[in-house]
Amino acid sequence: MDVFLVSAFRTIAQILTAGIAITATSLLLYALTFNLRDRVARSFATILFCVVIVFSGKAVSSAASTEEEIVFWLHLQWVGLGFLPAAYLHFSDALLATTGRPSRGRRRALVYMSYALGLGFFVTLASGWLVGSLITGGPAPYLERTALTIIFTLFYMGSMVLAWINLWRAFQRTRTPTSRRRMVYLMIGALAPALGSFPYLLYGSTIAEYHPLFFWVSVTLNTLLTTVLLVVMAYAVAFFGVSWPDRVIRSRLLRWILRGPVTASTTLAVVTLVRRAGEARGISYTSAVPLVMVGTVIIFEHVITIFAPIWERFLFHGSDGGDVHRLQLLEEKLLTRRDLHQFLEAILAAVCDNFQVNEGFIASLGADGPELMVTMGKPEQLQSDQISQQLLEVVQSGSIEGLFSWGDFWVIPLYHPQTERGDRRTLGLLGVTRGTGDALDEDQYQALLKLADRASLALEDRRMQQEVFTAVEVLTPQVDLIHRLRAAARYNGRGLLTSPEEVPSSTDLTQWVKDALNHFWGGPKLAKSPLMRLRIVAQAMEEHDDNPVNALRAILRQAVERVRPEGERRFTAEWILYNILEMKFMEGRKVREVALRLAMSEADLYRKQRVAVEAVAQAIEEMEHQARSEKVAEDEIIVSV
Repeated sequence: MDVFLVSAFRTIAQILTAGIAITATSLLLYALTFNLRDRVARSFATILFCVVIVFSGKAVSSAASTEEEIVFWLHLQWVGLGFLPAAYLHFSDALLATTGRPSRGRRRALVYMSYALGLGFFVTLASGWLVGSLITGGPAPYLERTALTIIFTLFYMGSMVLAWINLWRAFQRTRTPTSRRRMVYLMIGALAPALGSFPYLLYGSTIAEYHPLFFWVSVTLNTLLTTVLLVVMAYAVAFFGVSWPDRVIRSRLLRWILRGPVTASTTLAVVTLVRRAGEARGISYTSAVPLVMVGTVIIFEHVITIFAPIWERFLFHGSDGGDVHRLQLLEEKLLTRRDLHQFLEAILAAVCDNFQVNEGFIASLGADGPELMVTMGKPEQLQSDQISQQLLEVVQSGSIEGLFSWGDFWVIPLYHPQTERGDRRTLGLLGVTRGTGDALDEDQYQALLKLADRASLALEDRRMQQEVFTAVEVLTPQVDLIHRLRAAARYNGRGLLTSPEEVPSSTDLTQWVKDALNHFWGGPKLAKSPLMRLRIVAQAMEEHDDNPVNALRAILRQAVERVRPEGERRFTAEWILYNILEMKFMEGRKVREVALRLAMSEADLYRKQRVAVEAVAQAIEEMEHQARSEKVAEDEIIVSV
C-alpha cells in the first residue's frame, strides 16, 4: 500500500512541478505582453524567468532516464536558482521605489552586487565547485552539497530576508485599503518562488530516504501551494504599469491563466496518467494518448468560451454589472454601416419586387446633407443631379406627409415611426420608379408604407448609435486620463500630482503634425487636431486669448523655427528642410512651385518633406517633454511644501 501511495504522490508531484513551469512561462509571457514598461513588472518577469528555469530543470530531471541527462537538467535548475536572490532584491527595490521611496544608491548597489554574485555562482557551477556529484540513492536524484553550497544557502537566505524587509517597507508606505490588500497578496505570493525553488534534499536527504511517503506528500503539498501563491503574486503585480479598470485586468488575467496554464497542465496530467496506465498494462505506447490530448484541449476551450461571461459577471462586475452588460449588448447588437446597407438593400429589393420595377433608391438625410445609401438599377435621374435641393426643401418643409411623385419616381419620406406628426424629423427618402401605371393599388401602398417604416427604423437606430459614438469619442480622452492617474496613484498618492500624461508615440505625433501643417492656415485637421491635448498648447493659449487654434499654430511655427539652421536664410543643402517647411506650409505654395524654386523633382521633394515633418514632430516632442518635466518639478515642490 505504501509503495502505491509513494508512486501516486510522486506522479502527482511531478505533474505539479511541470505545471509550475508551465504557469510561470505563461505568466512571464503575460508580463512581457501587457505591462513590460513598468519597472515592477519587469523585475517580476526576471523572477518568473528564474522560476521557469528552476522548475523546468526539476520536472525534466525527474523523468530523465540517463545520469548525463539528469545532471544536465539539475545543473540547469541551479542556474535559475543562482540568480533568483538577485531577482528578488531587484523586485523589492522596484516595488519600494514605486511606492515613493526611490533608491539613494545603496539599494541599487546591493542589487548590482547580488547579480554579480549570482554570476559568480554560475561560474562556480560550471567549474564543478558549487555542487558535487549526482546522488540517486534517495527518493529523487539531487546534487551533493559542497562547502560553497553552504555559502550560497546563506546568501540565498540573507537576500530573501533583505527582500522581505523592502516588501514590508513598501507595504507600510501604502495608504488606501485596496493597495494595502494587494500588497498583502503580493507579500504572501512572494513566498512561492523563494520557498518552492530551494532544493531541500541538500539538507534533508536522510529523512527523505527513510520516510519516502512523508517526503512525497510534503513535496506535493509544497508544489501545490507554490502554484497557488505564484498566481496570487502575478495577480497583485498585474495592476502595476497599466491604466485599465480593475475588472478588465482581472478578466484578462483569468482568461490568460485558464487558456494557458490550466488547459496545458490539465492536458499534461491526463496524458501522463493515460500513458502510465498503458505502461502498467505492458503497453509502451497507446494510441489513446493523442486522442486524449486533443479532446482535453477542445473540452477546456469550449468550457472556457461558454462559461467565462457567466463567472466574470459574478466575480468581477459586482454592482456595475448592469452597465457593463448594457455595453456588451451594444457591441453584440451594434448595427454597423455594412449591416445597415445589407438591410436597406433587402428593403429596396422588396419594394422593387412589389412594384415589378428594376430601379429605386434609399437616401439618408443627416447633418452633412443627403447621402445616397443604396440604389437598384441605374436611375439616370439620380446620376444626373442626385437628390435635388428642391426635393429636399419640399420634404423638409413638412408640406408632404406621404407618397408623392417626383419625376419618374414614387417617393416617400422616411420618418421615425414613433414620433408625433408635429415633431417629425426627416430621416431619409425611399424612391422607386413608377412603372407603367399612374396610381398605386391599396396592397402596393400598404406594403410600401410597411417597408418604409422598416427603413425608417434602421436609419433612426443608426443615427442614435452615431450619437453614442460621438459621446464616447468625447468621453474617451477624459476617462483615459482618469484611469492613468488612478493607476499612477494606486501605490503612491503623489502620482495624482506628479504623474504626467503619456506623450503620443512618434508615429502618431508625426501624422498629427503633418495633418496640422497641411491645414496650417485653417481647416478641420488643425482645429480638431489631437495636438490640442498637448501641454505646450495649453500653456500657449494664455498668450493667444485662449484661442486653441492660434496657440497650436504658434507651437507649429516655433517647432519649424527649431529646424532652421543658424545664420541668414539661404537656398543651400543645409537649409532645404526649413525651406520646404516655410514655402510649402507657412507660405502655402504649390508643390510644383516649391520644387522649381528648390531645383528638385517632385518625388524628391516629397521625400525631403517627410523628413522635414519628422523633424518638426521631434521638436514638438522635445518641447512637450520639457514642459511636462517642468510641471512635475513644480508639483513636487508643492507636495514637499
